[in-house]
Amino acid sequence: MAARGSLRYQKIENWLRELCRSGSPGELLPSEAEIAERFQVSRMTVRQAIANLEYDGLVDRIRGSGTYIANRPMHRREGVLLSFTEDMHLRGLAPSSRVLNAGPAHATKSDAEALGIEEGDPVVRVSRIRLANATPVALERVTLPVTLSAVLDHDLQDESLHVILRNLGRSPAGAWSWVTARLAKTSEARDLDIAPRSALLVERRVVLDRDDIPVEHSETAYVASRYVIDLGLQAAGLSARSRAQSAAPTAPAKTPKAAGRTSKKAGSTKQARRRNSSRTTGSK
Repeated sequence: MAARGSLRYQKIENWLRELCRSGSPGELLPSEAEIAERFQVSRMTVRQAIANLEYDGLVDRIRGSGTYIANRPMHRREGVLLSFTEDMHLRGLAPSSRVLNAGPAHATKSDAEALGIEEGDPVVRVSRIRLANATPVALERVTLPVTLSAVLDHDLQDESLHVILRNLGRSPAGAWSWVTARLAKTSEARDLDIAPRSALLVERRVVLDRDDIPVEHSETAYVASRYVIDLGLQAAGLSARSRAQSAAPTAPAKTPKAAGRTSKKAGSTKQARRRNSSRTTGSK
């Protein structure tokens, strides 16, 4: 009996997957009642099949409305520093934000290493949900040096943070980035309107200004079914094989003690710390 139920369950899931492949994003799928009637199964069996598709990012369930084919994931090319706002505009999408929290905070250990300051130093922290065409794409937590407190005077819901930094004389010019993956916590799933324990693609980034001084440390958790980071790789030729092997990590990567430490202009962590603790930016 269990094997028979399993076969029905798999048949429903495969049928729904085919509808998703052949249909268009935003298209309404048959209701639970319609599917149950079609396959002569309980609605509980149908719900489980739909839940699996939702977990894989193939469908979006909207309470009181129905189940829809999910949008195809967005792909981001490597090598170009763009803000989320710029990225969405280039795609012809409308970027927006919901501000969860914005105000003074204290630097964590990772903030201190990234910004070239001391752990516990005052900083500015901004947490937002980033949306494209009103669909949640990512949870973003940005930490800035206290010298950039003037960002709090701006509309962080509708304005681009990078545009604000440019207007404050600290134009983003480059960045370090690290990408990991994890499952969404219950609160994150709620904020991103996804199923609990859905996959998240987490990017940590340290943004540098034109003087190679760190101006931003961020962690952005993207919904893996909605956003993909593309990487281009080339096979190493015989002459380049030794270089490729030496470049390949043999141990887990570690965050540089400060992005400014690797900079020819910044020269040292002390200089980055001095600039981020005493430089004036016109803040009120």
